[in-house]
Amino acid sequence: MATLLSKVLGSIFRIPLQNIAGDEVLGIFSLVYPVYMVALILSVAGIPVAISKLIAEARAESERHNTQNLYNQHTDSLSDSPRTPHSIQHIFQSAKILAILFGIISFATILLFSHEIAELLGGQQTRLALIVVSTTLLIAPYMAVYRGYFQGFDLMTPTGTSQVIEQFIRVGLILFLAHELTIRGQSNEIVAAGIMTASVAGATGSLVYLQLKKSRSRFNSTYQHAPLSFPTFKFWSKKILATSIPIAIGSITMALFNFVDSITIPFSFRAIGLTDNEITYQFGIYSRGVVLVQIVTVFASSIILPLIPLISKNLVENNLEGVHQPINKSFFLTQFLSWPAAVGLFVLAWPINKALFTNFEGSWVLAITGVSSVFTSLVIVATGVLQGLNKARLSAWVILAGVLAKFVLNIVLTSEFGLIGAAISTLIVYLIIFIFQWLFIAKIIPLPLFQWKIVSAAILMGGVIWLGTYLFQIENWSRWETLIFSAVATILGAGIYFLLTTVLKINGKK
Repeated sequence: MATLLSKVLGSIFRIPLQNIAGDEVLGIFSLVYPVYMVALILSVAGIPVAISKLIAEARAESERHNTQNLYNQHTDSLSDSPRTPHSIQHIFQSAKILAILFGIISFATILLFSHEIAELLGGQQTRLALIVVSTTLLIAPYMAVYRGYFQGFDLMTPTGTSQVIEQFIRVGLILFLAHELTIRGQSNEIVAAGIMTASVAGATGSLVYLQLKKSRSRFNSTYQHAPLSFPTFKFWSKKILATSIPIAIGSITMALFNFVDSITIPFSFRAIGLTDNEITYQFGIYSRGVVLVQIVTVFASSIILPLIPLISKNLVENNLEGVHQPINKSFFLTQFLSWPAAVGLFVLAWPINKALFTNFEGSWVLAITGVSSVFTSLVIVATGVLQGLNKARLSAWVILAGVLAKFVLNIVLTSEFGLIGAAISTLIVYLIIFIFQWLFIAKIIPLPLFQWKIVSAAILMGGVIWLGTYLFQIENWSRWETLIFSAVATILGAGIYFLLTTVLKINGKK
């Protein structure tokens, strides 16, 4: 729940940001942030998820052999062998060193090539924001390793709490700085760069909390006398990287797709003669739909954190029921929540757009992007499942193929249809990726492609709500009228949907 809250905070703040600073600042933010996210995930290289997986497997192996828990063992002398009772601490120490190294390399790379990267994006007005946010790479990877450490012990609360702390600091500071810099008449470039400092502050606050949490945990005293030799570091580094790199590619799905948008949409718009300022403004319009998709996908993004080590642990223990049940339940709950949200976004795109973003610009883009949110959610969960099933490499290849397809489709469709083309590209690619992922998962675990009763209930609900938008002349409504209508329609739609799920006996049981 804490992770869910942090994901909501991390997505929804873009709405007041657009209201305060405008579409161009939102456009610069949305152009630059995927570059940072790609660098962040690659700099961590999937290490938090990897060490949570390795620690979970080490614990399960220890329990299977009926030995004392790794974190309670003490020895008078330590061997340089990697397979000591202190393996968990050595995993943690090795991961910290790798994260620091990758963070420094990623930051230096962005700094050195900031001119070229900015030119690929919306122009040089994005460069300052890019440099500022990239400084977070010196802190965030190190902080993320602590999250993976706790997750390996099935302790999800420290991760969730640290994410909430990070997002509260980050979101609060973003909105405060956006307001202050805007009322002082600063340029969009300065406003965008200023709000990026919030990412540094948020990551720092999260790191401080996690370090304090670990220093006070029952595991800390066990490992304080577990030095890391170079052979041990070399052993665990290879193992961590072998596990983490495919995971990183899978974890980077949304960031990679947003990164492709950041490059291909400006490229296509330049080809038809738009200026840099017009490009950042148009990208701000496009980002409205991305904001809402991120809100819809928060549940999927939250459940994969505990899902991966849980599946891995049950696999090691050969507990097939413990593998099948959480996978089936996760896909059912994702579809149960995502389908009505996607259909609702499609039929309410126009009033929601006016209510949240002040006008109707890009409503068709928002509607199409809204439909893609269900497939985005399913891809996120399927990626986590494949990682937990030790099919991370397979998942990585599917994701990379999808990124290549989106790159091509974006250029073709955006050049022809503008922002609507980019939205259609996203919808098509996520659907195709999920179908391929499902085919691989279904070979291991019986799993329906779609929950057709859920789909039917969502479409029926959407039809009723659509009648309301069709009967009223919403194009002449004020912002408050569209806000009230959207709220009432959402509540009514939720009631209809849950009534239909009761009538159709949709409960996730076979």
